[in-house]
Amino acid sequence: ADTACKNRPLDLVFIVDSSRSVRPEEFEKVKTFLSEMIDTLDVGERTTRVAVMNYASTVKVEFPLRTYFDKASMKEAVSRIEPLSAGTMTGLAIQTAMEEVFTEEMGARPATFNIPKVVIVVTDGRPQDRVQDVAASARTAGIEIYAVGVDRADMQSLRIMASEPLDEHVFYVETYGVIEKLTSRFRETFCAVNVCALGTHGCQQLCVSNGASHLCDCYEGYTLNPDKRTCSAVDMCAPGRHECGQICVSNNGSYVCDCYEGYTLNPDKKTCSAQDMCAPGRHDCAQVCLSNDGSYSCGCYEGYTLNPDKKTCSAADVCAPGRHDCQQVCVRGDQFYSCDCHRGYTLNPDRRTCSRAITSSLVTTEESCKCEAIIALQDSVTSHLEALSKK
Repeated sequence: ADTACKNRPLDLVFIVDSSRSVRPEEFEKVKTFLSEMIDTLDVGERTTRVAVMNYASTVKVEFPLRTYFDKASMKEAVSRIEPLSAGTMTGLAIQTAMEEVFTEEMGARPATFNIPKVVIVVTDGRPQDRVQDVAASARTAGIEIYAVGVDRADMQSLRIMASEPLDEHVFYVETYGVIEKLTSRFRETFCAVNVCALGTHGCQQLCVSNGASHLCDCYEGYTLNPDKRTCSAVDMCAPGRHECGQICVSNNGSYVCDCYEGYTLNPDKKTCSAQDMCAPGRHDCAQVCLSNDGSYSCGCYEGYTLNPDKKTCSAADVCAPGRHDCQQVCVRGDQFYSCDCHRGYTLNPDRRTCSRAITSSLVTTEESCKCEAIIALQDSVTSHLEALSKK
């Protein structure tokens, strides 16, 4: 039966420790492990591509991802690998894989292809450099790291460099003589059935593979319903979810901003500015328009009052009590008024008050004896006239 993996193309890089602690016969066991791993893979230009790196105190790319696309050539190249001897610069090796091997120039496929990038590190010692930071950067860049420890390998270092979950990415064997036992473990991992293949899951939007099972998820702007399969649009206009200054309009998992009447949306598409509601053509005031923070009210010129419709104006009764300062008589004009006096009085220079007129006809020399009576009569008449004018 064909034992090759058919289900999961990879860009796979082996990083093997060949420091002085790895004896020649043990390094031969490592090469046997690599050859058997290659046998389990569906190797090819469009399926799984393989690269091998060798490291100690220096790093050597034995062959990159672009070199071989058949198993026989790969295994022949593996058989020619020689150990490098001193040092255990594991961090440097991972850094080299990230910066030089996982590049399109060296045969890695573009990110748009969604081909998993996988590293398998095989070591029997403790890294002599800062592997923790380098491994974290590699994982952030989307590289999945498996750490295989042999014999004297430092387990803490293996856990620091490996991807989560650690129980699926950290392996340990007592000697290089039994490292080949890991071949079947990796085959199960890399050849797992794609539980998210089209038509095999019940997820409405996104299927997330989780080993032999799967989880459903939703696109941004949607939340997973209690049935754990379907999705509903998030209320993007709920408090705290949007940045609109005035009105938020929900739009199928997204939102757009709008403004109250009398305001316009600014170029940032979030905040609003009050319109000039008193600009020509925007209001229906007959005389005066008063702008008021995105709205307006109408007013009238002096001498006019606002009608009940709050738009048009009528001339005010300028001679109504309390509206003028004439002492005796108020004479209405179109918008203004003038003052006048009763008969027997003349308007003073201030154009408001009146003084009694001097008339020589009221008293004659022949009737001087009646002077006091006439004056008294005149005063009485004047008093009555003033009282009438005030009423």
